[in-house]
Order: sequence, then C-alpha cells, then structure tokens
Amino acid sequence: MENGVHHVELWTCDLAGAVPSFDWLLTSIGWHAEDDRDWPAGRVWTHPSGVYLVLEQSPDVTGAHERTRAGMNHLALRVADRHQLDRLREDCGRHGWTELFADRYPHAGGPQHTALFIENHEGFELELVAPE
Repeated sequence: MENGVHHVELWTCDLAGAVPSFDWLLTSIGWHAEDDRDWPAGRVWTHPSGVYLVLEQSPDVTGAHERTRAGMNHLALRVADRHQLDRLREDCGRHGWTELFADRYPHAGGPQHTALFIENHEGFELELVAPE
C-alpha cells in the first residue's frame, strides 16, 4: 500500500466562507470537487489517489480552530513542481489565503525542503510541498 491515508476531515465554523479558498487551492493542485447537493453542511474533494478531504460545518463544533493548541497544526499536500508552487504563491492572496513565513520562502521548512505555507481566515494552515 503506497499511501496509508484514507481521508482527512476538517470542521469549520463558516462553510460558506471556507469553501471558496479550499476549492480554489485543491482544484488548482489536481483534486476533484465532489458535488453532493443532498449534503449542505459539507464539501468533499478527492485526490487522484483516492484520498479525500472533507470540509464540514457541524453543529457539534464547540469553537474556532486554533492550530497552536493540541491537535492538528497543519495539513501538508504535494504539488507538482516549484513552478506550480510559485503560481500558487502569487495567486493565494486573491483566493482567501495569507502566506506565512514569506521572508523564508521557499525554504521556511529548512534548506532541503521546498514549500509554501499558507493560512485561511479561520486559521487553517496548509503546507504545499514541491519535490526537490
């Protein structure tokens, strides 16, 4: 088995506000948006490998996401190459993402690690990793 991840589920306080930024990003890196009109509380994007990401606004959410608390700090996703990473960096601000560690781009994760770190309005951090 090449990939042990089945799916990732993220809860949001604001589905309508979060969907556009996630949709732009995930479809830009090759994920496919699933259209389930029977489920207004969530959205699903599937990677060609079969792994999928769920974004859900649940009535059980007890507060805003805080990546610096115990739990998931960020999600790291692969991109095709450095050129795609540069394009995403250029466009992310127009699609609801703020760059983190901009002064150290593209090696904020270390000299042998090429990545872009971004955060949306709810504080969800994504690390987009390009092959060396």
